[in-house]
Amino acid sequence: MTKQEKSWIMYDWANSVYATIMMAAVFPIYFTGVANSSGQPGDFWWGIASSSGMIVLAVLAPMIGALANFIGYKKRIFLIFLALGIGFTLFSAFTNNWVFLMLGYAISLFAFYGGNLIYDSFLSDVTTPDRMDKISGYGFAFGYIGGSTIPFLISIALITFGSNFGINLTLAVKISVVITAIWWGLFTIPFLKNVKQLYGIEKPKSHPIFRSAFGAVLATAKKIYLDKRLFFFILAYFFYIDGVGTVMRMATAYGTTLGLDATGMILALLVTQLVAFPCSIWFAVLSRRFGTLKIIKGAIFIYLLICFVGFIMGFGLEEGYFGVETALVFFWTLAVLVGTVQGGIQAASRAYFCQMIPPEHSGEFFGFFDIFGKFAAVLGPLMYSVTLGIFGRSSFSIVSIITLFAIALIVLRIGKKHLLK
Repeated sequence: MTKQEKSWIMYDWANSVYATIMMAAVFPIYFTGVANSSGQPGDFWWGIASSSGMIVLAVLAPMIGALANFIGYKKRIFLIFLALGIGFTLFSAFTNNWVFLMLGYAISLFAFYGGNLIYDSFLSDVTTPDRMDKISGYGFAFGYIGGSTIPFLISIALITFGSNFGINLTLAVKISVVITAIWWGLFTIPFLKNVKQLYGIEKPKSHPIFRSAFGAVLATAKKIYLDKRLFFFILAYFFYIDGVGTVMRMATAYGTTLGLDATGMILALLVTQLVAFPCSIWFAVLSRRFGTLKIIKGAIFIYLLICFVGFIMGFGLEEGYFGVETALVFFWTLAVLVGTVQGGIQAASRAYFCQMIPPEHSGEFFGFFDIFGKFAAVLGPLMYSVTLGIFGRSSFSIVSIITLFAIALIVLRIGKKHLLK
């Protein structure tokens, strides 16, 4: 690999710590507890903070991407998001006020995803189209084994054994948040030093830059609609990436509802991260051999299997066909299956999309790629909740997620003659 490719991959190692500590494992529990102790519904405000950051970015993503297309602007915009993300993550370690914690998280979440938008668009600057599958796969792989595992284990050790050294739960969480900010910043240095914007368009001289960017957004939307390759793929991506995200977000909630042991589920999710490391790399190898589109379709079929196994686990437990211990074995099986495809399908999708777009307009195209991913995050959980409300059975809610993957396969089938092999 070139120095630029290695440095680009290293940012996935750097920022994945935020997804694990701040978004999933440690900070949500801490925030909910602080808000609840202040007489506030912590889970409600956590949902507000999470959705507000996502929605704001989803709305602004096309404009941000269009601005990043101007030569010299991509790295500047990335630095703004990086500073906001690390700064407000660090801010969250030095306040005990639930309102400030919520605001800090919402801003850092917005910055985290905004930085990822720009980071994804740099893929066309650091490598060639024939190597995008490999480099994208290695990015996700090192994100899983690095930021998603090492700091997480340190945090769990602090929370579990910190009392033996005079570290209470609150202090353990604050130290974990500080580690997150330091890890994120430290391992971003290679990216800042070595990754350069090679492709772009000249900044307009005759009219304001924001006006030009807005015009570029409209032009890109029209290009995506008229280009059948992009249109069919991004439409299918909307549905299957929502299914992928729903499986990720609802797994522990589903297991908790069924009465599974929390410790067992956390350990299973750790296994998911470990399995995802080699499998993300393996997906890149398979993509080069069989074609990226075939690998994406194969991953969708595996997710259909995951949903089916999840349904059997829940239905069997609800009907009393087996006990919680057997259901936990199902959950561990699901954790391994998810690990085999979770990073691979995301990496393959990023590379496949990047291969279809002009490199000098990567920012604005990834702005739309990002907006489809963010708005898709709403549909799956909503279908899960509505199905649960209608039937009163958590297992039936899993069946509803199958619909998302099925629609994605249908769209890919309809657009088969237009899509790249």
